[in-house]
Amino acid sequence: MVSTASMLAFAAMSLLVIAIPGPSVLFVVGRALAHGRRTALETVFGNLVGSYLLVVAVAWGLGELVESSAALFTGVKLAGAAYLVYLGVQAFRHRKEMRVAAMDAPAGGERRGGLRTVLDGIFVGVTNPKGIVFFAAVLPQFVEHSAGHLPLQMMVLGLVPISIGLVTDTLWGLGASAARSWFARSERRLSMVGGAGGLAMIGLGVTVAATGRAD
Repeated sequence: MVSTASMLAFAAMSLLVIAIPGPSVLFVVGRALAHGRRTALETVFGNLVGSYLLVVAVAWGLGELVESSAALFTGVKLAGAAYLVYLGVQAFRHRKEMRVAAMDAPAGGERRGGLRTVLDGIFVGVTNPKGIVFFAAVLPQFVEHSAGHLPLQMMVLGLVPISIGLVTDTLWGLGASAARSWFARSERRLSMVGGAGGLAMIGLGVTVAATGRAD
């Protein structure tokens, strides 16, 4: 199994990478500003599930395939970017319809279903270029080949950044939703912050689409 030394070393590496806000953090913040605390927390959960699916993919060889194929990598990246832009446009379009009294209600009517919000997070998490590169390029370096059971080792190691991300992403989401609560005292300010969340997701989608491979 995974040694304590490898686990601690990978934890330190993961903390350094996660400390730099990437698509996942910006997505959570955008959702928190546009829709509130509950949606932000559901997004965090979905995002982490999507990230762990990347770990599973890497553990069983699929991550290496995506990383080695420029066309496949680009396709996954653009799919995630397009979905981010779509969600951002939806939030911006309905910014004036946000209700002050229902802090967790999304723009445009009833609150977005919890399952749908989680699925949104999963999709963004599994198409996150930062996550694909990190898990495909870094995770395998901390596996001890002499111990065997390589897929299992990677799946265990993958729980480390997931746990760290759970804490940090939740804090980002709660912080952003708290700022939104202050804006909610005014319908005009709430409309502005909802629009800002939508624009943030659109900008994130464009940034992800424009980001090239490390190689």
